[in-house]
Amino acid sequence: MPRKKPRNYRKEYKEYHGTPQQRKNRALRNKARRKLKLKVGDSREADHRKPLSKGGTNGKKNIRAVSKKTNRKKGNK
Repeated sequence: MPRKKPRNYRKEYKEYHGTPQQRKNRALRNKARRKLKLKVGDSREADHRKPLSKGGTNGKKNIRAVSKKTNRKKGNK
């Protein structure tokens, strides 16, 4: 089995995760978690019924706590 090249996390952050748009998206996701009172280590995730990427908000009617599997399966549909 070929050996994988190690990930360069610094480069990955600089080119993607650290961009202003991604930082804004991360802040919105964290805000939704706080609104649902999901603690660190909680296996559930904040699901936006109408995704943020499609104009959804962090309003009470648009967010719910669901399992990781359910949220990843849904994606931004």
